[in-house]
Amino acid sequence: MSHPILLIPNNNNNNNNVFVLILQFLIFYITQQLTPHLLLHHLLLHKSFYSHRDLRSLMAIFLARSRATAVQRYVRKNVGFSEIILGVRSSCNSSSSSSSSSSSNIISQAVAGKYFRKHLLPSSCNTTKSFSTAAGRFKSTAAAVDSSFVSESDDDQALDFPGGKVTYTPEMKFISESSDKRVPCYRVLDDNGELINGSHFAQLSKEVAVKMYGDMVTLQIMDFVLYEAQRQGRFSFYMTTIGEEAINIGSAAALKEDDLILPQYREPGVLLWRGYTLQQFTNQLFANKDDDGKGRQMPVHYGSKKHNYVTISSPIATQLPQAAGMAYSLKMDKKDACVVAYIGDGGTSEGDFHAGLNFAAVTEAPVVFICRNNGWAISTNISEQFRSDGIVVKGRGYGIKSIRVDGNDALAVYSAIRAAREIAVTEQKPVLVETLSYRVGHHSTSDDSTKYRTSDEIQYWKMERNPVNRFRNWIERNGWWSEQQESELRSSIRKQLLQAMQTAEKTEKPPITEMFSDVYDVLPANLLDQEKQLTESIRKHPKDFPTDFAV
Repeated sequence: MSHPILLIPNNNNNNNNVFVLILQFLIFYITQQLTPHLLLHHLLLHKSFYSHRDLRSLMAIFLARSRATAVQRYVRKNVGFSEIILGVRSSCNSSSSSSSSSSSNIISQAVAGKYFRKHLLPSSCNTTKSFSTAAGRFKSTAAAVDSSFVSESDDDQALDFPGGKVTYTPEMKFISESSDKRVPCYRVLDDNGELINGSHFAQLSKEVAVKMYGDMVTLQIMDFVLYEAQRQGRFSFYMTTIGEEAINIGSAAALKEDDLILPQYREPGVLLWRGYTLQQFTNQLFANKDDDGKGRQMPVHYGSKKHNYVTISSPIATQLPQAAGMAYSLKMDKKDACVVAYIGDGGTSEGDFHAGLNFAAVTEAPVVFICRNNGWAISTNISEQFRSDGIVVKGRGYGIKSIRVDGNDALAVYSAIRAAREIAVTEQKPVLVETLSYRVGHHSTSDDSTKYRTSDEIQYWKMERNPVNRFRNWIERNGWWSEQQESELRSSIRKQLLQAMQTAEKTEKPPITEMFSDVYDVLPANLLDQEKQLTESIRKHPKDFPTDFAV
């Protein structure tokens, strides 16, 4: 963008110059569409108002501080200069050869408008010698606005508001509710598991890649077997991760063991990656005495202090403000770790989503928010959930770096989460990652998703966009996997899982007294009364309670 040249005649002899100068300034203000009242106000207050030289200097300074928007508007329309000439030499005709050369170069770069030539240049003035420039601060540019000019001019007229200066504009324009194009989705593998040309991703070793695939297959088998077991009435509740295996395992593989995990309830793969055994999973589902939670949680609400996996809480999005607070504590303790919080697309409609992201942004807490946008919040489609371009655009509103990732591409998820973790830990800032996937299974065993979506839609995502098959194709192309290994893996996992189920089912339940432990050091009177009433009720009416409960 170009800037106007401020030309001030340097004649010291004639008193009429005062009136000429004022007239020139008034004409300049009118053509610039600027209001002169501020200029007059400053002139009247200035003690040297009647000094010609001081008057000229004051006017020059004031003009240099004119509203940037109006000046730029006039420049774009009439002038086309790329330099501001701020001062004058002592004489139009006396200057050194070096300054003459410099001024000549500047003037030769600009084509003076008729207004300046006619009204502001005295006939005796040589334009190639009579003006000095602030060349050190304002450099000529043909392609872009000079940053030093914009910052100085805009800062003078901007609103010094908390968070940074806000510039003004005479144009009334509303920010669009959405951009013309949707935010692109980061992807590395195509639907057939082939690397996309030009992909940028984190390299995986054979060992890590094979383990990732093995855990994805394990999740598949767990969902199939355990879902059917619940349907048989062997335990009360279950939720699958079918279609979202890449998000689980890809993100888990990219994190460190010291990173704290706050899951929603569709992230068992993170716990599996960290070493949680099939026996531990089934102990939790059957709520036996070997369950880490002592049978006090709903099925699939896993938790493990050993694995830095905070116990799942049923209320949606409550983990997000908690994650921000925990991450801030890591920052205060200068830990080389971050917090990772998972949430579904439906959870972003909760108030805790706002509280968590805003808290994390303001405190610059090292937390990675991973949103699984799988298209459905139980039976509510995302089209009825929000009008924004998914979740990724919400991050900018909080001042958080964000990225959208193909949630069915395990390699892309791994690469993105690894990079997000690096930002969170090294820059001590939050990051939002939106993963686009699809919930192939029902919301839970309490749901029948065919009531609100078509079977064809489910089948398409299950077969054509299967994340497990895609990753298998990739490791097979690398020569890291074979059909024989596939058969042996699936057979082995199935046997281990069935054995774990049998063991968990036969293990006795925790004693009823565990309902009252681990909260108070000394139980208050009201809880002592409740415990007494419960044990008496079980003894009086044993048939009303399961036979495997120990009093």
